Amino acid sequence: MLKGKQRAYLRSLANPIKPITQIGKEGVSREFLDSLDEMLTARELVKITILENSGLEAKETANFICEQLRCEFVQAIGSKIVVYRKNLKEPKIVFPGHEQAVSKRKKEMSKKLSKKR
Repeated sequence: MLKGKQRAYLRSLANPIKPITQIGKEGVSREFLDSLDEMLTARELVKITILENSGLEAKETANFICEQLRCEFVQAIGSKIVVYRKNLKEPKIVFPGHEQAVSKRKKEMSKKLSKKR
């Protein structure tokens, strides 16, 4: 479950990206879900366009997708929705304040090395 600040951060990341896939008149098919599953594994954050001829509502569709793929709903604006699922093996998105801890010695060594250059 995403917290408010995490969701806001994901919205800020999703703002400049273009929709990667779209839902057409066939609706949300098994093939679409399979390809979206692969996209979420590769990218973690995916923007989807729902075409007018599909006759689907954005929020209802997003909730159905999230239920099927166990991902998180980020936002729905007009006919575009954004979903997120963390890649447990190779995470690509790191939330602010959740950076991996670095020991003080490593920090000091990196500072010394950068000063020498």
